[in-house]
Amino acid sequence: MINKFDTLFVTFFGLGKIKFAPGTFASFITTLIIFFYFQVANYSHELIILIFTFIFFYSLVGINNYIKYSKNKDPKEVVIDEVIGQFIPLYLYEISHGLDKGGNEAIFNYFYIFLLFRFFDIKKPFPINYFDKNLKNSFGVVFDDIIAGLYVVLTLIIFMIIKTKLAMYFF
Repeated sequence: MINKFDTLFVTFFGLGKIKFAPGTFASFITTLIIFFYFQVANYSHELIILIFTFIFFYSLVGINNYIKYSKNKDPKEVVIDEVIGQFIPLYLYEISHGLDKGGNEAIFNYFYIFLLFRFFDIKKPFPINYFDKNLKNSFGVVFDDIIAGLYVVLTLIIFMIIKTKLAMYFF
């Protein structure tokens, strides 16, 4: 029997039960929540990483409990992995920019981060596809989204380097 709390947790309080694109909705809602925490409520980085750490570790337990008796080891209603994967580049963006950002800049960057994460999560380039196909457990469910989040970070770093180099040559 699946624990009701585990079901609520891994489906991000039922969001994963949406019929159309539950992962995209979970990523979008995560983006809005993180934006609120940092940009509106001004929560400390330490508090947010503490909450995230709990979510990460409990997701491994909750997903394991959820898929234990299921034939599908990565059901689409399990979207807590999207929450974790989307969180990583947003959090790193926030701690790298500190107070040096304006509201409009943050909105655009959050939007770009959201789009990039969805791109990598859907397309699953290597090694994301390896973890997605070969690790049929809670670690595999979560880790492919962690890698997608890290791909977003790497992509943003590459864009910043290119932007800096172009600015040196043209301005």
